[in-house]
Amino acid sequence: MQQTKKLYDDNPYQTSFDASVLSCEPYTAPEKKAEQGTPLYDVIFDQTIFFPEEGGQNADTGTIGSHPVLDVQIKDGVIHHIMNVPFVPGQKISGKIDWQPRYSNMQQHSGEHIMSGLIHSHFGYDNVGFHLGVKNVTLDFNGFLTPEQLDTIESLANEAVYKNLAILASYPPKDQLDAMEYRSKIELTGPVRIVTIPGYDICACCAPHVKNTGEIGMIKITDAIKYKGGIRISIQCGSRALDDYRMKQRQIFALSALLSAKQEAVADAAAKLKEDNFSLKGRIIALQNSLIELKASAIPADIENLCLIENHLEPAAHKNYVNLLTEKCSGICAVFSGSDADGYRYIIASKSQDVRPLNNRLKTELQAKGGGSREMVQGSYSGQKEHLLPIFQADFRVL
Repeated sequence: MQQTKKLYDDNPYQTSFDASVLSCEPYTAPEKKAEQGTPLYDVIFDQTIFFPEEGGQNADTGTIGSHPVLDVQIKDGVIHHIMNVPFVPGQKISGKIDWQPRYSNMQQHSGEHIMSGLIHSHFGYDNVGFHLGVKNVTLDFNGFLTPEQLDTIESLANEAVYKNLAILASYPPKDQLDAMEYRSKIELTGPVRIVTIPGYDICACCAPHVKNTGEIGMIKITDAIKYKGGIRISIQCGSRALDDYRMKQRQIFALSALLSAKQEAVADAAAKLKEDNFSLKGRIIALQNSLIELKASAIPADIENLCLIENHLEPAAHKNYVNLLTEKCSGICAVFSGSDADGYRYIIASKSQDVRPLNNRLKTELQAKGGGSREMVQGSYSGQKEHLLPIFQADFRVL
């Protein structure tokens, strides 16, 4: 099969095209299942503007005629369009891509080149992983960067945007290519497409890019985590960066109103709220401990097996309650804390019996989740109190 002519190489801004069908075969790859039993077809054209899934970037979406292109893959230079209708070899077709996702991908990928080029030139780290999905863009590097270093790179990257530099794509002849220094994650054979952002990056790349860096709009780092001995950076560019900023701004507006704090003071207000909550929780635990001590002292000393169902106890008070009651019960003590609406946490303990069979019964009959030792088990039950009680009513005093 002849290699597909990549129209997006010549003009990444082209949105429609005409072509001839070279082949159409049934498509049975398990990763792309047909909906409702509709068969899928692997269609190859002599040329296409559809960029396939390649180089860490997701495939273009769009239509051939009125039919959606479900996926686009490339193998040995041949581009495969996955369709839910068949075509006849020799048939003439017209197609178009969804422009907004394509342009957004162009913005993201061009921004990635600037970031990767800067990190390589300033710190010597290589881009060892790249993913450009529908929502997320991640860059993996084989070295770590501090928050201050990331801020510096982000500022320099946006300076490249402001300069509105031309982004150049070419296939240099072999002798010229051999003399060039360019970034590439893999060994390449045959013609190599080089994307150049003057002063910032020279990289082997198969994907469409914007014409000028100004079209990227802005480059924003949204996250950075340690990853496989290096760092994984998440970025957003252009319209995606604007959408991300709007989302976060809405969150800040809402938090500002809830905390009655100015936007720039939201973090301090949240920290104070957390501190107040921690202090309040301590007071609640102290009060609950005082209450359960009184309750425990009122329990008759001749009880063998006891089951208590309480409203929400703090975990520390819950465990303290069980310890106090276990001293009074000669058999098994079970304390449930919660409500039908929120579910229940439970602790079951005994100084003389194995409590695991009772826990297994809760798991089997009520789909509870939990485990522990012979002397004590802990778990949770999401259900109604009325379904819980029958397990204990025969052999336990239920209070």
